[in-house]
Amino acid sequence: MSAPAGTGPGRVLVAVYGIFALAATSRAAVQMATRFGEAPLAYALSAFAGVVYIVLTVALARGARRLALAACLVELAGVLIVGTLSLADPAAFPEATVWSGFGSGYGFVPLVLPVVGLLWLLRGVRRS
Repeated sequence: MSAPAGTGPGRVLVAVYGIFALAATSRAAVQMATRFGEAPLAYALSAFAGVVYIVLTVALARGARRLALAACLVELAGVLIVGTLSLADPAAFPEATVWSGFGSGYGFVPLVLPVVGLLWLLRGVRRS
């Protein structure tokens, strides 16, 4: 049986996801509470990203690899789809989301993070 994904170097991944969970969820909550009408799609997508980050943080910390793997795939799809759409039709995103421009507002960490997460999770599956 392999160690939980949130042990060893995986703790760094859990910490980064935890920070993104807190940041994205808090930011989206404030935006939705104070000015939802300005960019409902962008704010809803940021809230969704925050929920995905929360799921990933908990799943990684508890060693729920299948859930974490599914959430990483959802995150990667979200980053790629929202990133592409935000560049193709900037008017549809008057305010940036966590995933806009492939996470450019966050130093592209939202683009790199699911790839690192998938590699970490798949590495653990291969070892077990």
